[in-house]
Amino acid sequence: MTIGSVLIANRGEIAVRINSAAKALGLRTIQVHSTADTDSLAVRLADEAVPIGPPAAKKSYLNIPAIIEAAKTAGADAVHPGYGFLAENADFADAVVAAGMRFVGPSGTAIRLLGDKVAAREAARKAGVPTVPGSDGRISSAADAANIADEIGFPVMIKAAAGGGGRGIRIIKERSEFERQFLQAAAEAEAAFGDGGLYVEKVIERARHVEVQILGDGKNFVHCFERECSLQRRRQKVWEEAPAFRLPPEVRDRLCASAVELARSVGYVGAGTVEYLYDEDAQAFYFIEVNTRIQVEHPVTEMITGIDLVQEMLKIAGGAPLSVRQEDIAISGHAIECRINAEDPFKDFQPWPGKVEGLTVPEAAHVRFDTLLYEGYTVPPFYDSLLGKLIVHGETREQCLSRLGEALGELEIRGIPTTVPLHTALAADPDVASGRIHTRFLEGWLETRFAARDSEKEVA
Repeated sequence: MTIGSVLIANRGEIAVRINSAAKALGLRTIQVHSTADTDSLAVRLADEAVPIGPPAAKKSYLNIPAIIEAAKTAGADAVHPGYGFLAENADFADAVVAAGMRFVGPSGTAIRLLGDKVAAREAARKAGVPTVPGSDGRISSAADAANIADEIGFPVMIKAAAGGGGRGIRIIKERSEFERQFLQAAAEAEAAFGDGGLYVEKVIERARHVEVQILGDGKNFVHCFERECSLQRRRQKVWEEAPAFRLPPEVRDRLCASAVELARSVGYVGAGTVEYLYDEDAQAFYFIEVNTRIQVEHPVTEMITGIDLVQEMLKIAGGAPLSVRQEDIAISGHAIECRINAEDPFKDFQPWPGKVEGLTVPEAAHVRFDTLLYEGYTVPPFYDSLLGKLIVHGETREQCLSRLGEALGELEIRGIPTTVPLHTALAADPDVASGRIHTRFLEGWLETRFAARDSEKEVA
């Protein structure tokens, strides 16, 4: 089956990105939307738009029957889920296939295997991929979790087996905390994912978050090198880079090879990301999880490799073999992505929907801005606050940081507060420049350096 049309089962900047990639391949694009997104850029750019429900995500972007019906009515050959919403929902993938269409991503079976964090850890171990010390499977009680923690040493993390996005996670520093934290994490996981199952992992102190981009067609598998995602707030990525800095070549080789081996062991189809914690002092990496979808931060990989990952996903879904070989994929320069959100960083990142009165975007060839914005657009209050991603490329990381500072100075989003000031400060920070960061760096930085900057702003 060749694909002639694709339904985009998402919204925002990723829907715009998928639309662009699909049209570049000559595909007809169909955009589903809630009533809150009738005037969105994604709807304006698509060849056809189909309303699927009211603003509430449960009644629109998470409404599987409505999306399947929209796809069938519009005559879609394939469905691209983007990220978030139903992107890692195995039942949705199965429903798309059962309706006679292609799902742009791995099979429902693969999503179930890799989406369950405990099952994914076991798959990683079988593939010879190092995993963080922790429980062999799900834990049924706080007492069991505490016993495991006694064996592997504190601090430990309780994590949702079906989770992601930083939810259903608790850090435990001593045994007395288990009873309360276990119940809270289980309740949060149940509410977020419909599955309250938990497992335990040891906390790797001052770890960096490094992830590997993979592509597979079920028979052939490649990596597109790694990304650095250590700058996080509340376990949510804020800033991403490619490649990871100060990564010894032999560590990079082992890291990327392990991701490809895991992809091969499950017959992976589409684009995916294998996430690791990296202990720089020990030069050791540990598997965390697999994201069976396109990542928010995929553009930095595209900038350093020249590979259009979204187009590759669409071509693979249409039955084409991988168009790239491992020996043809090389790193060229350095790229950094900043997530620009409709939040006020000076008011504890309060979400700030509203009307965009003006928009000025950098135009340099080494700058890319993936966005849902246009002048006059009103950002709705119902969804994630991500407005766009500013991506900058340079021959070196130093040049990239310099160019990023310039691009942030040129980017203007008027009418609502955004996180541009946060990224401007990070781009100029000496510790960020030297790479002295880890997954908990940003939380402390916000309380000290950025808080001091806020105080200076108030005095002025």
